Amino acid sequence: MIHGNVMVGQSGGPTSVINASLVGVFKTAQDEGCKTVYGMRNGIEGLLEERYIDISDYIKNDLDIELLKRTPSSFLGTCRFKLPHADKAPELYDRIFSILNGLGVKYFFYIGGNDSMDTIMQLSEYARKIGSDIRFMGVPKTIDNDLACTDHTPGFGSASKYIASTMKEIIRDAKTYPNDSITIVEIMGRNAGWLTASSALSRSEDCDGPDLIYLPEVVFDHEKFLEQIKEKKKTHKAVIVAVSEGIKTADGKYVCEANKNTTLVDSFGHKALGGTALYLSDFLTDKLGIKCRGIVLATLQRCASHLVSRRDITEAFMAGADAVMAALRGETGKMIIFKRISNNPYSIVTDIMDIREVANKEKCVPLEWITEDGTYVSEEFDTYARPLIIGELSPFMVDGLPRHLFIDR
Repeated sequence: MIHGNVMVGQSGGPTSVINASLVGVFKTAQDEGCKTVYGMRNGIEGLLEERYIDISDYIKNDLDIELLKRTPSSFLGTCRFKLPHADKAPELYDRIFSILNGLGVKYFFYIGGNDSMDTIMQLSEYARKIGSDIRFMGVPKTIDNDLACTDHTPGFGSASKYIASTMKEIIRDAKTYPNDSITIVEIMGRNAGWLTASSALSRSEDCDGPDLIYLPEVVFDHEKFLEQIKEKKKTHKAVIVAVSEGIKTADGKYVCEANKNTTLVDSFGHKALGGTALYLSDFLTDKLGIKCRGIVLATLQRCASHLVSRRDITEAFMAGADAVMAALRGETGKMIIFKRISNNPYSIVTDIMDIREVANKEKCVPLEWITEDGTYVSEEFDTYARPLIIGELSPFMVDGLPRHLFIDR
């Protein structure tokens, strides 16, 4: 039985299943007797401005729950707000705890990735310092799959399913002409190549998959890249390449930086990426004189709710629900993690991990899962990732289009 109210927020880049985690928190909290589940608008940034809602004003029945599970992006809105350390900005922490106490909040859940887990770490440590009984729990979310300590993260499976499906369609299109061509597909992933690696899942009875895959875990060399393309062209009229937006050269510079005059930086110090495929397609056109095309999947990878993995959406709900149950058991300063029991049949369980083991750490594709020449991934990756894309959950269609549940801004 919940004694006190709940506050939940969403932060960082959205996914196609992040709202399933929100539903998991909301429904479980209600089932356990919570009077009010508040939702902070635009994450911790919105909470500081006292912008929050009573979620039950928007989710009124089971149909709303099912609609929201199938709705992409962050229902509550998101932010990229770096919460400074309490020693540097104690007034922010005093304000946050004053707002939470005023609303009778005893349980705080934040659905997000690396930076969001840093927020949970900071708030739970401050609560400990001042003797607050508010419990803080992290609910994992990121298409990048780079959170430490968990087998995988909600959002990754659906993004992988979209990437692999789209790659199959691009390959079919690229091979329809008899002419020489090179197609470079840019996939999200700053320092971890999980999503780009998932392009290999397009390999099947009716598709050979991309010809080359370049991940940020391997240093990118322009001359080697050129030679590898030339080698493929000896046997392929059409060459299809998957590249991560975050590939870097030996000097540590992102390849896409060569195509920009300025580089934007967010509040966490992350450089804005994008344009890698376009730059490399121009590079190859100049060197080879062959028709080259750069395709940037961009935000389509994280908002394609019409092609979600049923397994992913189920596990996203589970992560939110189990976070509530862990908090009720007295846990705080923890994140829900997945532990894989077996691949065949696929089986996982949830557990909790101290947030200090997760925050500000990054999980990359194991080097042993990358081929020796750095241009593909191994069967071990396929065994790991393929179970995560299994199953479909169709959207509710109205007048031929998906119906979503949203809040007017």
